[in-house]
Amino acid sequence: MDLDSLYRERFDERAERRKDANWREICAYLQRYVPINGSVLDVGCDRGYFIRHIQARERWATDMRDMRAALPSEITFVQAQGERLELGRTFDRIFMSNLLEHLPGSDAVIALLARCSELLAANGQVIVLQPNIRLIGASYWDFIDHRVALTERSLAEAAQQAGLRTLKIITRFLPYTTKSRIPTHPLLVRAYLAFPPAWRLLGKQTLYIAGRA
Repeated sequence: MDLDSLYRERFDERAERRKDANWREICAYLQRYVPINGSVLDVGCDRGYFIRHIQARERWATDMRDMRAALPSEITFVQAQGERLELGRTFDRIFMSNLLEHLPGSDAVIALLARCSELLAANGQVIVLQPNIRLIGASYWDFIDHRVALTERSLAEAAQQAGLRTLKIITRFLPYTTKSRIPTHPLLVRAYLAFPPAWRLLGKQTLYIAGRA
């Protein structure tokens, strides 16, 4: 599957700009989970929507595609598949967003989470933003590259199998995609994140945080 071509069809230039602006607001919220004086790794970084906007002393990113052109020079990029990462160091935080559903199966999900566990520093955490099929329903399969169906429960179970310990689950967090009807403007995203009761209505993605078991 040609992912670059697929994503160009899925997100035009205008949608990309809106997505990037919205991620700036999402990262402002997620910063509470990422220490500014720590190190963070973005696994499956795509165009770096998270890693470009999050603040940290050291920022690293990986993807199976060469995404260096989309990232600023101060971010260290390593081209590799997540479960095969060999970086020779550990990280305070490891982040992944909308990645696990693209893997070939449940064994691959566990393998990637296990590799993340191995790459965590002492007291490090894995942060996962994940579409939740229990909340989304059949629309989960509207994207041809989705292969693995996950709920907050199966995600926690996979993490446990991978040697991780659940620290926090926000089952209903973000809407399903940046192409959702609401919220779409960055100011609406900021307001949405500041008003958790709205999450219960619109939240279709789960925020999951785990540490080493």
